[in-house]
Amino acid sequence: MSVSTHFRPPAVAGLFYPGDSQQLAVEVSALLAECHPPLLHPKALIAPHAGYIYSGPVAAQAYALLTPLRAIVQRVLLLGPVHRVPIHGLATTGADYFRTPLGDVPIDGRAVMEACKLPQVAIHDGAHGPEHSLEVHLPFLQTVLDDFSLVPFAVGMASATEVAQVLDLLWGGEETLIVVSSDLSHYHGYQEAQRLDRQTADDILHLHPLSSHEQACGATPINGLLEAARLRGLRPTLLDLRNSGDTAGDKSRVVGYGAFAFEA
Repeated sequence: MSVSTHFRPPAVAGLFYPGDSQQLAVEVSALLAECHPPLLHPKALIAPHAGYIYSGPVAAQAYALLTPLRAIVQRVLLLGPVHRVPIHGLATTGADYFRTPLGDVPIDGRAVMEACKLPQVAIHDGAHGPEHSLEVHLPFLQTVLDDFSLVPFAVGMASATEVAQVLDLLWGGEETLIVVSSDLSHYHGYQEAQRLDRQTADDILHLHPLSSHEQACGATPINGLLEAARLRGLRPTLLDLRNSGDTAGDKSRVVGYGAFAFEA
């Protein structure tokens, strides 16, 4: 008996980023070409997840670091907040592939099953279906890495420790990269957003837990990463800190974006 292959189709292609594969490849390559990354060997990244016109230049600063690791990174743990479907704990997937206009990214099914042994993790494809916070990172990863598998987690109501437990379980070696998806402050004036986001960046750089989702929509997975970073001695570096008023929007109501790398 044949077993059908389950694909998670793109939800925001043509909205948050180009839906045409050639146009998407050109746009991602152009964003990366604008970067001049420092010499870092990151174990983990924090990068934003808005439409590329807004946050793409900031996200590219994180992904440009991975070019020297193209053949080394073989698995990506990708965690982002849920925006559409409220959930408890962390939702992973029963899909075999996540699809983008650039192709299909295989899911590490063995790692998914291992994570599901933890009580806070469950397969919940309904949470992934409309969610953009993970999807928008995939074209960057497909561009800067060779063959890699994905372990996706949409993070809902969970503690930092519950997130850190998942990271610890699947930590691996240099073949495993962690990516946390998060924007920063939302809908403040330009100068107020700058002030708030500088404080958030300072908290992250000192491995201090974020106090609320007002600082970052992905505060829960960020705090899980910060807990793991403290335990494993990772050092964070700020790569970029801007907002939509700097990239493509007006300055009256902006969204903040930050890019960070964590190195052992």
